[in-house]
Amino acid sequence: MEVTILGTESLGVRGLCCRIKTGDRCILIDPGVALGYLRHGLLPHPCQVAVGDAVRKRIIEACSEATDIVISHYHGDHLPLADANPYQIPLQDIKFRVGAKFWCKGPDGCSTVSLRRRLDLIAYIGKDDLPAAEGSGDAVVQCSLPVPHGISGSHPGTVIMTKIRDVSDGGKSFLHASDIQLLNRESVDVIRNFEPDVVFASGPPLYLGRLSVEDRNFAWKNAVSIAEIPSVKIFILDHHLLRSHEGFKWLKALFAETDGITVSAADFMKRKPLSFEADRDELYSRFKVPERWHSDYARGDVGFMDFIHQCKLENDLGSLKEIRGIEI
Repeated sequence: MEVTILGTESLGVRGLCCRIKTGDRCILIDPGVALGYLRHGLLPHPCQVAVGDAVRKRIIEACSEATDIVISHYHGDHLPLADANPYQIPLQDIKFRVGAKFWCKGPDGCSTVSLRRRLDLIAYIGKDDLPAAEGSGDAVVQCSLPVPHGISGSHPGTVIMTKIRDVSDGGKSFLHASDIQLLNRESVDVIRNFEPDVVFASGPPLYLGRLSVEDRNFAWKNAVSIAEIPSVKIFILDHHLLRSHEGFKWLKALFAETDGITVSAADFMKRKPLSFEADRDELYSRFKVPERWHSDYARGDVGFMDFIHQCKLENDLGSLKEIRGIEI
């Protein structure tokens, strides 16, 4: 089984996109990307836009190769959008592989916006409908029943988690635990029952001031609990957690607490972590952005090559083009 993480916060963008190759199957999970439209009152810095563009191109390429497409839920950093902003993936840029199978969260519990995005996807691929993937599966792909997106009963609703099993290699398995944020017990129980070898999950959004001390402590205990599942050899924790410097410190402490089992996606992919969203105000301070740059970029009138050189991103962008998966 070959696992490639294509886009998430420690790789410079918002998202939780990965590709798993096993046998004749190529499963692409949550093929979306975003940059956090506003942070510290600032639009994405052109350095982050450059990395986001490279990630977007890799995900678009992966869509054309995938035999299976999984959509855990319909937030804008998890799927292509008919109304994408300049830093997301436009649905019209996607060419899905002919005959690709879709495993998508069903309409139950979706917000009005999420329902519209689901219908946009259905119309774009020319289907009458898409079956709800909750609780369904085959020998390789198995989708969970709905679990909370963060705190149980909170307004973001529910997501599905997806287990990928390598039937040719002793049944090793990879679990994509989308946006659980470690803030509910239901998802931890499902993960334990799935008995995965590798878990890729979203950590708690420490950058949000509304997250209480009790919630943070609860998330920590859940993280340790997942790392202690006997089957788990690697626990990749990223996404919401790594939108702040505090999150990177939290993960470092968790790495020590769990004897090195818990790592970021960048660590797993053997790449230098990028903390662009956490560093956004610092990037603006160090590398000045012309006042109209974002509107000019949205129209296609300017690019980001000058910022690539200023921020010394050549090596990072080169590694994105050459990135290879990790065998587990």
